[in-house]
Amino acid sequence: MTLLRSALHIIPAQLRLLKLIPLASVLLTACSLFNQNDSGTVVSSPEWQAHEQQIKALEHYQTRGAFAYIASTQKVYARFFWQQQDPERYRLVLTNPLGNTVMELNVQPNLAQLTDDKGQHYVSDDAEKMIQELTGMMIPLNNMRLWMLGLPADAKNFTLSPEARLQKISLKQGGQDWTVEYRSYDTKIQPPLPSHLEIVHDEERIKLKMDDWILQ
Repeated sequence: MTLLRSALHIIPAQLRLLKLIPLASVLLTACSLFNQNDSGTVVSSPEWQAHEQQIKALEHYQTRGAFAYIASTQKVYARFFWQQQDPERYRLVLTNPLGNTVMELNVQPNLAQLTDDKGQHYVSDDAEKMIQELTGMMIPLNNMRLWMLGLPADAKNFTLSPEARLQKISLKQGGQDWTVEYRSYDTKIQPPLPSHLEIVHDEERIKLKMDDWILQ
């Protein structure tokens, strides 16, 4: 499959350049985007269950913010827009500082369609595999779309904050270890939703900082 070419910003390691992104476009600086909060302790199960049910009831929502993918081979910084159209349909858009779309992904059951900054279209039944082949980024979309909401997805090992919200997730899936840490939540909306989280897999990190949430 032809490598996707876009205008995301990649900082290569060991002189390995991914053809996905020209070096000239600087999207975001990594510093000051992701600040840590103090961790809390586990709270009672009924409080968490009530919060979890509120989140699971959400079907239509959208959020936008800062995206960072940091690995030994590349660093990618972009703006992102996520639109959940129903429980099984969503849209992910990555843009540069001028607001130009450099990647758009539309996912529905058994069909993922990706459009690059050149207008080239790619189709697959596996969105995660397609993005990895085209960009080199391992993004766990199936779990991440639930982690973004503050749900554990398939993870059984997690801790909660004193406010009965997810604080840390540990997941072993397909022989791979994943960790998710929640730095802060947006408490201006109900139910409160994550505003900053970090996903770690081996030496790869995905950082998401949500500017706001719109619940429909």
